[in-house]
Amino acid sequence: MKLQTQRRIDRWLGQILCAVVSAWVGLRNLWAAPAPMPEQPRHILVILLSEMGSIVLAGPMFGQLRQRYPQAAIHVMQLKKNQEVSKLLQLTDGAYMHSIDDSSGASLVRDILQVSARLRSLRIDAVIDCELFSRVSALLSFACGAPVRVGFTPHTQEGLYRGSFINHAIPYNPYQHISLQFLSLVDALQSDSTPRSKAAPIRPLPAETGLSAPFAPGELPAYGAKLHADHPSAAGHRLVLMYAGGGILPERAWPKEHYARVAKGLCQAGFAVGLIGLKDDASLAQQLRALIDDALCIDLTGYTRSIRELLMLFHHADLLITNDGGPGHFATLTPIQTMVFFGPETGKLYGPLGPRNQVLESGIACSPCLSAYNHRLTFCDGDNQCLKRIAPDPVLDQALAFLGRRAAVGGAA
Repeated sequence: MKLQTQRRIDRWLGQILCAVVSAWVGLRNLWAAPAPMPEQPRHILVILLSEMGSIVLAGPMFGQLRQRYPQAAIHVMQLKKNQEVSKLLQLTDGAYMHSIDDSSGASLVRDILQVSARLRSLRIDAVIDCELFSRVSALLSFACGAPVRVGFTPHTQEGLYRGSFINHAIPYNPYQHISLQFLSLVDALQSDSTPRSKAAPIRPLPAETGLSAPFAPGELPAYGAKLHADHPSAAGHRLVLMYAGGGILPERAWPKEHYARVAKGLCQAGFAVGLIGLKDDASLAQQLRALIDDALCIDLTGYTRSIRELLMLFHHADLLITNDGGPGHFATLTPIQTMVFFGPETGKLYGPLGPRNQVLESGIACSPCLSAYNHRLTFCDGDNQCLKRIAPDPVLDQALAFLGRRAAVGGAA
């Protein structure tokens, strides 16, 4: 199902359904206090329908849940297309992963009904809705039957109504990193204050995701040997990876001419440059290779057939230069250094966790323009000056400086 279609359904039908459910819950609980969290919950559900990168940013939240409720089964509800990452990172037992197929309207309705019935039969104690004002996720939190429903509230923000049946709600804070806000959702499970965030402890931004992707002995060396055999021109050269695609939000892409300028400089300095992405990014990779015109630039679009293979590729490279998106977050699970461009969204809210990341932003007045309050619909006319104004030469200088420092301490893993 197209993204715009999903937005329209969520906006119009979602608001109506949220109003109906709110009225029903309000009548049933007219004089009742919000349901308390059991001392020893048996089942907790986390709804995480967003992009795959959000799963990595939610890593500290899952760690906190396991620490506070070691006896509870942690269930995860996701879109089917995003479930690969959760399985790879072993967020929870496979039996506790519940997927929804949004490829068509029929499959979406079918899976919502089936998954909701399955969860109700388990008698879920609490649900955490990690989505920012999505109506479908709010409705799913009600449909699962959990008496304790945690999620974000827009409070007085107009145009983002999604009902009043989230009974342990916290105000969404557009000035705080999303990983910290996910942790506040865990705090809201036990809190009975209003707003719930007042009871939350003061925390620094998590230094790490707390997640890892295990590999079998010999798996990484074997992948490295295959990489060099498939791309002999890069063998013997330290590898820099670039993700120049914008994914479902093309306004997040740094200009291809800028990428080409940096890649050309890296190749001239003796580094191999690998252009990564999905098969759909192959045309962009061809355009970039024509601009770079160097045998040390190799096309790796479509080369990694899974997120697991992408992580193995990261293990064999020194540096990733990427647009805002999943690759920058997945890279934090490996030893690679990253340089991530932000503009339509901001690294202050969605920057990768960990010490091996550098966020690059221009600070132009209209940036960021995508937020929870506008459903990520930018007013930009396609001329994304927030990214175009990040000049390539300083980026090249920073990349070469890092690569020089890393060579001094022993090179890539």
